[in-house]
Amino acid sequence: MHWRWIGALAFLLFLLLAGVSESQSPARLTKSQVPSCTRCHKDFVSVLPQKHPLVKGKDITGCLSCHIHSPSTKPEPKPFSTTIHRAHVKTDIKTHCTGCHTWSPGKSLGLPKQTISFGKASKDQMDLIKQIFTSWSGDQYLDALHANRNITCTGCHGNTLPDSGDTVENDRCLGCHGSVVDLVVKTTPKDHPDRNPHKSHLGEIACAVCHHGHKVSQAYCLGCHTKFIMKIPGGEK
Repeated sequence: MHWRWIGALAFLLFLLLAGVSESQSPARLTKSQVPSCTRCHKDFVSVLPQKHPLVKGKDITGCLSCHIHSPSTKPEPKPFSTTIHRAHVKTDIKTHCTGCHTWSPGKSLGLPKQTISFGKASKDQMDLIKQIFTSWSGDQYLDALHANRNITCTGCHGNTLPDSGDTVENDRCLGCHGSVVDLVVKTTPKDHPDRNPHKSHLGEIACAVCHHGHKVSQAYCLGCHTKFIMKIPGGEK
């Protein structure tokens, strides 16, 4: 009987240790468990611009001491955020968001040694974020065209985590691209001035009806006017 109890306790200890191992997997890193950048990079010098100041430390906190996250929701360029994300989400690089970010599933997604939280990211949302960032970093859609101008997700969506079915309101688009009047002037065709997609007989419609961030864009007019030729950014080549 004595040996049976010892065996049972040993089995319970095994389960507890297995639970600790699981809690420290890359998907559950805490602020004190940020991976070192030197796992992939020999040093910071090899990946930084030639005249960049010396970076102390071996993880993302060395960057964040100067490149402080801005909670601003303005659609403004963010060169550091764009550069570091595009470098780490290429399809040929096997990495995870927790290489730099802290994440507690369903509770918080943040940055090490900072109190900011981007939201309560679930596992499904993290998978969606990875998918979106991969598209944004280098496909032919509208998202990549924005990435080329150093515009991150917050430029269009504000400080909210992405979710399936998300859209962008006209005010966000017009904040960068000018008023509807400006767009009408800018997009009036020389050959057929009456075929202006921004001066439609349908009145003002949502920008997202034609302009899609993460898939092929297409002018809504072509649904009826099939013989029209209307090229659109992020559309089929």
